[in-house]
Amino acid sequence: QLVESGGGLVQTGGSLRLSCAASGRSFGTYTLAWFRQARGKEREFVSRISGSGLSTYYADSLEGRFTISRDNANNTVYLQMNSLKPEDTAFYYCAAANIPTYVRTIFEYWGQGNQVTVSS
Repeated sequence: QLVESGGGLVQTGGSLRLSCAASGRSFGTYTLAWFRQARGKEREFVSRISGSGLSTYYADSLEGRFTISRDNANNTVYLQMNSLKPEDTAFYYCAAANIPTYVRTIFEYWGQGNQVTVSS
């Protein structure tokens, strides 16, 4: 089970940190990722991190504003979001896959999602 937290309302230019806590099993070797889905749009890839935490990958559109990290001791993955823009408004989901990927359909485990709203 994956449970996200840390979303909310923030003004343009602000920051938020999302957390995703895993339970029920260890995801230490899994690729963990963040996706987001804005109203009326498809769910899109945001970022992923390898099991070791040494390899990260981001969607080009983020322009270096987001940082993904993980704490395997606590079975948690984070997404630090800085310089937020209104177009970052979406439901953010964490996901886990047992291979390195960013393809949404390959991820086996999903959180319930957490709303992030950036006001202009």
